[in-house]
Parts: sequence; C-alpha cells; structure tokens
Amino acid sequence: MWRGGRFLSDGLLSEGATGSRAHPLFRMFVRWVRRPLLAVVRLWRRNIQLRVVTATLLMSLAVVLLLGLVVIGQVSNGLLDAKQQAARSQAAGGFAVAEQLADDVVPGGTGNGRDVRQDTGTWLNDLVTQLASGGQGVYYLVALSSEEGPGTFGAGEGSDTHGPRASFDLKPEESVSPQLREALDDSPDTYEQYGTIVLEGGRTEAALVIGKRLSDPNGDPYQLYYLFPFQQEEKSLSLVKGTLATAGVFVVVLLGAIAWLVVRQVVTPVRMAARISERLAAGRLQERMKVSGEDDIARLGESFNKMAKNLQTKIQQLEELSRMQRRFVSDVSHELRTPLTTVRMAADVIHEARDEFDPVTARSAELLLGQLDRFESLLADLLEISRFDAKAAALEADPVDLRDVVRRVLEGAEPLAERKGSRLLVYGDERPVVAEADARRVERVLRNLVVNAVEHGEGRDIVVRLASGGGAVAVAVRDYGVGLKPGEANRVFNRFWRADPARARTTGGTGLGLSIAVEDARLHGGWLQAWGEPGGGSQFRLTVPQTAGEQLRGSPIPLEPADSRRRREEAQAPPGEARASAQSPAASRGTAREPHRSRGGAVAPPREAVDGGNEPGGGEPDTRRRTAREPEEPMEEQGGHGDHGERQGD
Repeated sequence: MWRGGRFLSDGLLSEGATGSRAHPLFRMFVRWVRRPLLAVVRLWRRNIQLRVVTATLLMSLAVVLLLGLVVIGQVSNGLLDAKQQAARSQAAGGFAVAEQLADDVVPGGTGNGRDVRQDTGTWLNDLVTQLASGGQGVYYLVALSSEEGPGTFGAGEGSDTHGPRASFDLKPEESVSPQLREALDDSPDTYEQYGTIVLEGGRTEAALVIGKRLSDPNGDPYQLYYLFPFQQEEKSLSLVKGTLATAGVFVVVLLGAIAWLVVRQVVTPVRMAARISERLAAGRLQERMKVSGEDDIARLGESFNKMAKNLQTKIQQLEELSRMQRRFVSDVSHELRTPLTTVRMAADVIHEARDEFDPVTARSAELLLGQLDRFESLLADLLEISRFDAKAAALEADPVDLRDVVRRVLEGAEPLAERKGSRLLVYGDERPVVAEADARRVERVLRNLVVNAVEHGEGRDIVVRLASGGGAVAVAVRDYGVGLKPGEANRVFNRFWRADPARARTTGGTGLGLSIAVEDARLHGGWLQAWGEPGGGSQFRLTVPQTAGEQLRGSPIPLEPADSRRRREEAQAPPGEARASAQSPAASRGTAREPHRSRGGAVAPPREAVDGGNEPGGGEPDTRRRTAREPEEPMEEQGGHGDHGERQGD
C-alpha cells in the first residue's frame, strides 16, 4: 500500500474516491461523516426557528466584527496621534536642553604651548544621564557620532570621540536604523521614524524614533535620539480589544437568545396548528388550538378553531347523510326482494301463457319479464355496492390461472358477440398467468368489461390480452367502437354515468357494473384503468398483484394500445418516413402461429388487423398473418402514459 509512493493508486482511493470499488475503510469513513451531516441538513430544512436564530447570530457576529474593527481603528489612530504629539514635545524639549548645556560650557585654556579641549566623552555621559533621568519606562536616549558611518564607532567610553551611548539596557547601534543616521548627517533638521528598539537579552519593542544632529561644547557634531516605545499604547489597545471581544460575545449571545424567544412565540402556535391539522386529517375532529391573548396569533388560533368546528360539523353531517343513504339503499334493496319474488312468479306464469293472449298482451308479457330481469340485476348491484360502502366486502384469494377465468367469460359473452357481429380474440394465453385473487370477483370484472366492449364495439373485433411480469398480472380488453372523449376515462367508473346523458339507456346494464368492478380491483390492491379516443375505440386494463397484499409498482400491459401509439407516431413523423413505414409492414413480422379460436369458430385475424393495420372486423382477414404472440412491451409504471392512477372510479 505504501511501497513506491503508490498510496493513492493502490490505497484508499483506488478505483474512484467514492465508487463501488473504493476502499472499504474510505467508504466507512464517508458513511460515518455522512450520517450526522444528513441529520443536520434534515434538521436545518425542517426547523425554521433554527434557521432564523442561526441567521440572526451570523448577522449579529458580522455587525459586531465590523463595529469592533472600526472602534479598534479609531482607538489605535487616537493613541498613535497622542503618542506622536507627546513624543515630539518631549524630544523638542530635550534637544533644547542639550543645546543649552553645550553653550554653557567654556572651553579650557592653553598650557605648555597647546590648547586644552573639553572632555566631550564625560560631557556626553552626563548629558545622556541627565536627559534620561525622568524618562524611565517612557523613552530611551541614544547619542551617536556624526562623523562617517557605523564603522568609525568603537572608541571607548571616556575618550574624546563620540562613541555610542544609551540610557538603561538599550543597544544603541541596533536600535537606530542606518537610513535615519544618514538623514541626520545630511541635514540639521529633526527627523522621526517608526522602528524597533533592541534591548539587552534580544527583547524588541516597537517604538517611535526622533533624532537631531547637535554640536558638543567643542563644536563637534553628534546625533541625539529619543526612542519612545509603544508598550503602554499596546497595553491600552489590548485592553480595548479584550473589552470589545467580551462585549461582542455578550451581545451576539444576547441577540441570539432574543431571536430564539421572539421566534419561539411565533413558531410555537404554528407548530401547534400543524400538529392539530395532522390530527384533524387523521379523523380526530375534536382537536382544537389553545388560544390565549388578543394578538394576531390569538386571532389566528380562533379562526383555526372556528374552521375546525365548521369542518367537523360538515363532515358529521355528510357522514350521517352517507350512512342514511347507505342504510336506505340496503333496506330498500332487501325489502324489494320479497315483492319482487312475488312479481317474478306472476310474470313467469303470464310469460308461459303468452301464446293464449292477443299479440299486444303477449308482447307486454315479454317486456315485463325483460324489465324484471333488469330490475333483479339492479337490486343485486345495489346490494353489492352497499356491501362495499359498509366495508363488509371480503377477499377470498386463492391461486388462480386467469386464462381459465378469461375462457369462462368469453364463453358466456359469445352469444351476445354473435348477435352483434363481433369476434372475441385472445392474446398472451400461451403460458399460465397465475395470481392470488378472488376468482369470482375477477370474473365479474372481466365479464363486465367484455360485455361493455361488445355492446359498444359496433360489431368490430374485441381483443383480450393477458400478461404477467414485475410482480403483477394484467388483463386488457380492447374494442374498436366509438371510444371515449377526452376526460371521460376519469368519469367512466362513476355510478350511473353515461357518455350521453340525453340518450336513453337502451344498451348496457344497470350503470353500476364499472363502479363495482373498480371496487373489486381495489379490494385486490390493484388498478382498473381506462383509455379511449373518439372513433378509435377504448381499452380497459385490470392489474392485480401476483401475491395478495403486495404493492403494485407497474403493469405489464401498456394502457394505451400499440396500434394507437403507432398511428400517433406515424402522424407525427415526416411524410417520407411515414410512407416508407407503411410500405414495409413485414419488417417486424415473426413466424406465424394459429391464434386462439372462440367457440363460434372465428379465427383471430392477422396482427395487422388486430393492432390497426386493417380495420378490425371490417371485411375478410388478410392472408398475410403475423404471430399471435404479443411483442415484449415495457412494463408501464403507475403514472405512465395514459395512466389515470387511483382517481378512476372516485
């Protein structure tokens, strides 16, 4: 891992930093860091009080920092200006005293033929000692020669040359810069400079250096410097910084606490309203907000409680009305069965003796028997609907092969199909289609779908498809009749709904068949969905889970038929491509297989006729047959193309 400096290529980060082939230790570290971060992010997104308090703290901290910088800058400038003024005044007075002392000294006389000069070394020592006597801790004093450069200094103390002299424990040559000394050699003016003084032991301090070139009693030039350290000013500035930092932390914490308290007063009623809203949504309609005071939050609580009370009243009224309606339907349905049985017996007697009546009376007997059949069917549907409304319907699920159910449904609907001139075609029955379902309820759903397709199919072919996959099984019933207008696929499962309310119900059943069918599908945990287009027919798809109680993720049969999708794609394609596609229909053909025959002996037409290549049910089938096996269709997820979700049948 470490050999040859190949830690990155062979170590923790091999094959991608966070990919599936990253080092296990690195993935463990990422998970260990990620979990608390996700918790913090989730808390940040869900807690408005935390966001407000954090924003207040950050803004307060920024304000305090900005204010502190401004205050420290102003205090620093003020201390510096005061230091400069005091240093200049002190240095000017010292320079004046040095000049006065030099003028007051009288040079010595002559003796033995030569002049006697004043001992400047002793005089400089006395001068530095005298001027520095009152400035201990306030300033330092340095006297240097003004002859040439630093190399000429070195004469011992007490000689006539101006050797370096300093007060206290200051190192004179290291504390005064060569640039300042050269400037004093060039001009007799007073110069000042910020520098660093060096003390014995190597300790340094920032200081203001003020120097001037003067003359000793013998008229020889020398340089006198005042060095004012910023030690006191730095202590004062440190004290100001500490005070500002303490006050800033206190202010930030205080503002955070104030923000937390203020936001809490607003957020607490909102959270209470959210909790009570969840309880109301769960059915606990007696929940109310606690109201105190007369402010805006109190008025909000009062309005919320008033809304909840009105909502509870309305819901109770609707529930009571619904219970009365269900009870009325159930009671009426049960009470009508006894007189209906009597009327049925009398109608059967009259119908059997119709040959003895005149034609008008005989026809009336036939109509009476037909309407009694319709009445009995309506009563049975009303009783079934009342059981669904009362939540009394029970599912008796057993493994069922839907091919057997479809076969029984087609055998029962075959006489009606022969009268209408439609053929019943089945695809996808080559292999078992097994699911845990209630065979009686599934058969009732499919019988309703097939009968409706025959009655509204205008004598054209009725195609039934079966498929399984992805934990679901599906049966789709396709007709090529009048179809459905936009929006009708959502209303077709409503009770007693008709596409044309102005038209009398001369075909179809009681108007409750699809409502019962969608309830049967929901009882299985499945879907019953509809698709249709004007003049293009319709398709109803029943999807149930293969295992009872499992949740559906999709359907193995697309809700929109393949022929409709092809027509739409050809309509949207450029004219040249659509024409080439229409001229080569055999490009996707497979091997031919004898399709399913209904009991009436009708043979399934070629795939082109079923899926829209030719008009279904119109004329003789095309002799060019495609396989009756359905092509592999992608599983359609709930919410996919043409999906109406759980809204159907509401």
